[in-house]
Amino acid sequence: MKATGKEVTIVMVEDDEGHARLIEKNVRRAGVNNEIVPFATGNEALDFVLGPDRSGLVSADRYLLILLDLNLPDMSGIDILERIKSNEYTKRLPVVILTTTDDEREIQRCYDLGANVYITKPVDYDNFANAIRQLGLFFSVIQIPQ
Repeated sequence: MKATGKEVTIVMVEDDEGHARLIEKNVRRAGVNNEIVPFATGNEALDFVLGPDRSGLVSADRYLLILLDLNLPDMSGIDILERIKSNEYTKRLPVVILTTTDDEREIQRCYDLGANVYITKPVDYDNFANAIRQLGLFFSVIQIPQ
């Protein structure tokens, strides 16, 4: 998965190690060989994506795809989504929500905040692999701001 010649890094924010392994296995099964950087807490993920200063500048020229669990030990995934989508440097990064919640209101809120895909766990693995492939296509046309 490349975006205009640049490698895309997958940022996986998932505190359940079993789920994290399953997600990674399915990403690989979908034929995606990109680097996956795993985080178990929201703060660690935000440090990576927005930088410790939360300015987002650190990601100004990075191609990231974020796989985000909503139920994290230290903060809600919705908070993370909101921070990523309200930052000028990261607002165009694609975010895939992976969660056990299929609450209609929560799903709608994620889409309103700018989530690209919402997948309910435990996921149907064909759907999951398909969603990951779709994101690969999505990446080939995404415009990352300079």
